[in-house]
Amino acid sequence: MATIKKTTDMNNLFSEIPETLQEELKETLISAKSIRIERIVSRGQASPEDFWYDQDEHEWVVVLQGAARLQFENELVELSPGAFVNIPAHQKHRVEWTTPDEPTIWLAVFYEYDNLV
Repeated sequence: MATIKKTTDMNNLFSEIPETLQEELKETLISAKSIRIERIVSRGQASPEDFWYDQDEHEWVVVLQGAARLQFENELVELSPGAFVNIPAHQKHRVEWTTPDEPTIWLAVFYEYDNLV
């Protein structure tokens, strides 16, 4: 049986949102051997221009509130509430833009493909 670790006492994804953020807020909600679920809160943050994520894990991410643009090597994806994208491991991407006047709340699921049923 997998060990699941809950790393926060939060029980509402829309609570405990800081009024100002100097950088993105990332909180692990659940973590187990092959999966990690995070709440990410942005308020106008974006990746540095020369920075690209290149992750070992796959990532499924949905915007719950606010809006964002993700830049892939050959594509720009607009995300509004309810919009989601599945990012395969090692697909380079970066956060191009998030709404500066309200929090953008993301739910990200990081997973390993070999362990899916």
